[in-house]
Amino acid sequence: MGTKASASGPSETSVTPIQSKPKDRDFLNHLEAYLAKRDGVDKLLKISRYATKIILASSVFPETLPVAQRLKSFESSVGLSRKAFRLGKFVQDVNALRNSHLDSKQEIFISIVAYGGEGLYYFVEQFIWLAKSGLIDGKHSRNLQKISAWAEFIGYLGSITLKIRDLRQITEDEKCLNASIEIVISKGIDHQVEEARMKKLREKLLMKKLSIVQDLADGLMALADIRDGKGRLSGPLLLASAGLLSAIISTHKNWVSC
Repeated sequence: MGTKASASGPSETSVTPIQSKPKDRDFLNHLEAYLAKRDGVDKLLKISRYATKIILASSVFPETLPVAQRLKSFESSVGLSRKAFRLGKFVQDVNALRNSHLDSKQEIFISIVAYGGEGLYYFVEQFIWLAKSGLIDGKHSRNLQKISAWAEFIGYLGSITLKIRDLRQITEDEKCLNASIEIVISKGIDHQVEEARMKKLREKLLMKKLSIVQDLADGLMALADIRDGKGRLSGPLLLASAGLLSAIISTHKNWVSC
């Protein structure tokens, strides 16, 4: 599930300064910090997997060629490796739900759907990994995958709902700050602080929009898993492209945040 990472909590107000990383940070130190994170390595594996899926789905290599078989084996191996990175990851959703500041029954319900769906998905994925690794009976694998796909899909519905709410709040904050800047300019007062806040707010708005796109792409793949790859919007090339788009967005988010 891609760091739906997650359904976000209540958005911050525009007057709260957003700390940014130094622009001149050493690349290798930044890369080391990125690769030290579980999500960092996981998303690089995700890029590798879905790039391989695109090659296979586009029939660049005939299936009879040995390279095509090696690519299939690589894709399958990377998919199994990614499941190992989800061990215990459901705890982050439990904590996110515990730490959420919820003001209404509607927010409580949507947060339970978002965090609960994602948390259940990660929890079940642990057993799918054990089944595919051969530690537990593989006969349970299909049922577990169905439960996992439904939990993931439901979690994305909640996550997108929360993020759309946050998007509206950020947009309102942007309008308020724009009005403040206009007033400050009309009075001839220096407005560099407000401009800096506006820049950070717009960066936050962009990241929120990208996060929604990522959830939509991952949700499309979860829906395809529910339908066993049948029906509309379930073509291998489309799903592989959605997976790669999600992986690139998530990689960018993790890179910026670390």
